[in-house]
Amino acid sequence: MKRFLIIPLLIPFLLLSCTETRTVWLDELDLTLADQATGVTRANQSMWRTPLVIAADTFARGVGTHAFGMMRVALDGRARSFEARVGVDDSAPAGELAQASVEFVVVGDGRVLWRSGVMRGGDEARQLKVSLRGVKSLILRTDHAGDGLTGDRADWVDARFEVAGDDPRMVRRTQEEAYILTPDEPARPHINPPYRHGVRPGNPVLFTIPVSGERPMTVRVDNLPVGLQVDAATGILTGRVARPGTYALHVTAENAHGTATGTLTLEVGDTLALTPPMGWSSWNVFGEDIDDAKIRAMADALVEHGLNRYGYTYINIDDGWQGVRGGKYNAIMPNEKFPDMKALVDYVHGKGLKIGIYSSPWVETFAGFIGGSADTPDGRVINSSRRMGQYSFIENDVRQWAEWGFDYLKYDWTTNDVPHATAMRDALRASGRDIVYSMANAAPFDLAADWQRLTNLRRTTGDIIDTWCSMATIGFTQDKWQPYACPGSWNDPDMMVLGHVGWGDGLHPTRLSPDEQYTHVSLWSLLAAPLILGCDMRLLDDFTLSLLKNREVIAVNQDVAGIQGHRVYRDNDRLVEVWARPLHDGSLAVGLFNLGEEVQSVDVDWHALGLEGDRQVRDLWRQQDLGVFAGSFSATVPSHGVVLVKISVETSLCGVSYPVASRPQDRDATE
Repeated sequence: MKRFLIIPLLIPFLLLSCTETRTVWLDELDLTLADQATGVTRANQSMWRTPLVIAADTFARGVGTHAFGMMRVALDGRARSFEARVGVDDSAPAGELAQASVEFVVVGDGRVLWRSGVMRGGDEARQLKVSLRGVKSLILRTDHAGDGLTGDRADWVDARFEVAGDDPRMVRRTQEEAYILTPDEPARPHINPPYRHGVRPGNPVLFTIPVSGERPMTVRVDNLPVGLQVDAATGILTGRVARPGTYALHVTAENAHGTATGTLTLEVGDTLALTPPMGWSSWNVFGEDIDDAKIRAMADALVEHGLNRYGYTYINIDDGWQGVRGGKYNAIMPNEKFPDMKALVDYVHGKGLKIGIYSSPWVETFAGFIGGSADTPDGRVINSSRRMGQYSFIENDVRQWAEWGFDYLKYDWTTNDVPHATAMRDALRASGRDIVYSMANAAPFDLAADWQRLTNLRRTTGDIIDTWCSMATIGFTQDKWQPYACPGSWNDPDMMVLGHVGWGDGLHPTRLSPDEQYTHVSLWSLLAAPLILGCDMRLLDDFTLSLLKNREVIAVNQDVAGIQGHRVYRDNDRLVEVWARPLHDGSLAVGLFNLGEEVQSVDVDWHALGLEGDRQVRDLWRQQDLGVFAGSFSATVPSHGVVLVKISVETSLCGVSYPVASRPQDRDATE
C-alpha cells in the first residue's frame, strides 16, 4: 500500500528531471546593466570594439569587459549550469598587455563557485563549468588582481547557460534608500577646516574663513599680519603679506546663538595647497558645454548652499573655453561663450571664492580645442594629432591667466616630459599670483618623485565615472602613491562623482548607491585627495549636502600633517579592507570597508595599526563617541559601505603612538 502512495510524490521530481534544457548565451543578455571600471561591456567583441581574441585564438561569441567588472544575473533556481572560457583579450597595446592581470570569479548566492586564479596577457583561455542547481543570484566578476587597470581587458567567451526554467536576466544591484548620518548643522558658530593656508610673499591673498552657523555673523581676526584685512560680515580675508613667516590668526566668530574661537595658521612662504584643494570643476556635469552664465551659477550655488563655510573654495573651468590665440600676449583667448573672462574672474572672487582654468600643451585638447602648442591661431583644431609641440606659448598663456586673475591651472596631458612640467611650474611661480598647479591625466608612476616635486596635485588614474567598479577600482588602488603625498603636493584620484552628473549629456543622479557614496567620501578623505566636486551645484539635495558638510570627515581630509592613508588589512575572500591615516594629534582615522555583496562584520586589531592599550573610538559620520576599546574594534558594515572612525591617542600608560613619519606594513588576512 505504501509503495503506491510514494509514486504520486515522485511524479513532480521525475517531470523536473526530464524537463528539456535549452541554451541561453551570455551575450544575449542586457549588457547595459553590467558594471566595469572603464569602457563598455560588449557582446561578441572586446570592450575596445575588436574581435574577441585570447592568446591569438579568435572566438565568435562572448562578452568583452574590463576588470574590475561585475555582471549580476538573476536566475529562478532551475538553471542547470554555466560554462565559458575566460582570458585576457589581446587587444591592448603590447606594453599594456604585458602588465595585464585579471582574476575571473563566479559567485552563486554569495558563495564562490569557481575562480581562475590570476591570468595574464598571453595566457591561453581557461575553461570553466559550474553547476547552478538551486542558484538564484549569479555574479560574474573580473578582478584587477590589486595592481591597477593597465591592460585588464577581460573576455568571457563561448559563455552560456543551460536552463530548464525562465531565462537568466541581467540585473543591477538593488540600491538602499538614502539615509543621513551627519548631524544637523548647529545654529551657533563653528570654525571648520582647513586650519592651514599657504600664500607667497607679496602675492594677492583671498581666503574665506570657513565658519558655519546662522547668519548674520561677525568674524574678527586678531593679530593679522601687516597688509591683510578681514570683512567682518563675510569672513573674507584679503590683501598681501610681504614678509615670509608663520602667522597664527586668532579667529572669533559670533552670532545670536553664541561665540566660537579658534586659530588658523597662515604660512607665507613658497608652498601653496598646504591641504588638499576643495571646490568644484565643470567637466563631469557640463563636459565642453560650458559658458559664462553656468560658471557664475555654480559659484552662486556653492555659496548659497554654504559649502564655502566648510572649506570649498575653487570654481574651476575645464576644457571648452578656448577660442583663438591673440591679445597682447598672443595667448589663448576665450571663445564666444566667455565674452569677458576678467569680469567672470572678478565675479567669482567677489564671493570669496577662487577660480581655475584648463589648458594642455598639445596642439589640441581632449575636447578638440586649441592647446598650448598650436601652430596657428585657428581656434578649435579639427583632425589634428595631439602631438607634442615646442611649448613656445607657456609664458604667453601664464601671463594672460595671471592678468585675468586665475588661481588654479588644470594642465591636461599624458607625458613623461619632466622638462616641460618644470617650465610650467617656473612660469606659474613667476606669475605674481598664487596659481595652484594640477597635472592631469594619469601621471606615470615611475616619475612619481618628479611629479611630487613639480606639481601641487597630479592625477594618478584615468577618468572616473559614476559606477561602483570605477570608483572602487580607483580608490582602492592608490596605496602605491602614498609616499608621494605631502603638504603642498597631493595625489589626485580624480573628481568626485556625487550629486547630479552628466559629462555634458544626460544629466542624472549619480549611479553610486548611498552606501557607495559614503565609501567614496570616506576613502577620498583617508587618501588626502582633493575634494573637487563634479556635479550640478544647483541640484544638491539634503543627502548630498550631508556628505559634503560633515566637519569631522572634512577634518580627516584636511589634516595638517598631510599624511596619506594606507591599507593595513585586506581579505580577498571576504572582500573587506581596512585603511588608516595618521593625524596630526597622534590619533588615527580608520575606515572599515566592505566591498562584498552582503552585510559583514569587519574588525581591526590594534596590532595591525601599530597600537596597544585602551583607545577611545569615535564614529566620524555620526559624530558620536562609541566608547573605549581594548585591543580591537569591530563594526557591522553594509555592502559596498564603510564605518569611518577616529581612534584616539593612548588612554592608558601602555599605549604606543602611531609613528607620524612611518606606517605599519600591510597585514594580509592569511597572517
